[in-house]
Amino acid sequence: MVYRSKAPFRLGLAGGGTDVSPYSDLFGGCILNATISLYAYANIEPREDNKIVFRIPQTGEEYIFDSALELTILGDKADLMKGIYNRVVKDFVDAPLSFTLTCALEVPFGSGLGTSSTLAIAILGAYAEWLSLPLGEYDMAYLAYLIERVDLKQAGGKQDQYAAAFGGFNFMEFYSDDKVIVNPLRIKNETINELSNNLLLYYTNSSRNSGDIIEKQQKNVTENKEKSIEAMHGIKQQAYEIKEAILKNNLDEIGDILHRSWTFKKEMADGITTPLFEELYDTAINAGASGGKISGAGGGGYVFFYCPGNTRFEVAKALEKLGGKVQPYTFTKKGLETWHTK
Repeated sequence: MVYRSKAPFRLGLAGGGTDVSPYSDLFGGCILNATISLYAYANIEPREDNKIVFRIPQTGEEYIFDSALELTILGDKADLMKGIYNRVVKDFVDAPLSFTLTCALEVPFGSGLGTSSTLAIAILGAYAEWLSLPLGEYDMAYLAYLIERVDLKQAGGKQDQYAAAFGGFNFMEFYSDDKVIVNPLRIKNETINELSNNLLLYYTNSSRNSGDIIEKQQKNVTENKEKSIEAMHGIKQQAYEIKEAILKNNLDEIGDILHRSWTFKKEMADGITTPLFEELYDTAINAGASGGKISGAGGGGYVFFYCPGNTRFEVAKALEKLGGKVQPYTFTKKGLETWHTK
């Protein structure tokens, strides 16, 4: 028997960074995001030889361990898989397991689409399918958050886990004590299609360590740096504005909001923008885009631009000269999906 799962990556449309403590604890954060048709996959095949095997075929990585109640965290690329295993055994099984876990992603790590957290949700989903774990969307997302942020001490926020678990367009609110409220949005199909047509997604052929940028952002809030905090207030307000623009089908307002939001984003922490992105941004605007945004914490990965009318074709043509590639996608309505097969 093989136990499978897939979880969608997300576009953070607005509010990014306000889900990160201590900002969300002190002021409350909110984010508008939507899942897209790019996925993380996890497959579990039970074994009978008291071995645990973690495989990532895309990179040729394979890690083999003796079955145990707990796997040692060593600071290597297998830590996420080990951390999830340790939590599943500790919270639900209380006995060593033997299996092969094979993972795959349709985007590179460090791409700004929530890669590690989405993969965490996919892996938890495969365990839940195999072991019949009683986990709903909130449970799954919170467990992934605890594994990444508490158990593994990886810097980051909360939106990615909830986006991957729930799927679709969601307006999320973040408060102290890890309280999260997910508000699914009812959006007409024609609005979603038009938004997908007008939001051009572009991969810069560069990646980054989001944890470094997020740690700077957290430090700015902890040290009460007024400029950074006011920028985050502005980012949060624009999440409400873009939500309203989408719900009322006033989509062309989005580009102007994104353009204003980019000014705030750069004030949140050093390292968010780069000379490459500044060139990309100017190129897209000159070709007809009305605004744009780095997806995720910043520093590299994917970016997207709002292209009103039929400007997406000229924008795509201009951007492809800069060494990256336009990424086809559609918005999705489903989050984590799991199944099994013989």
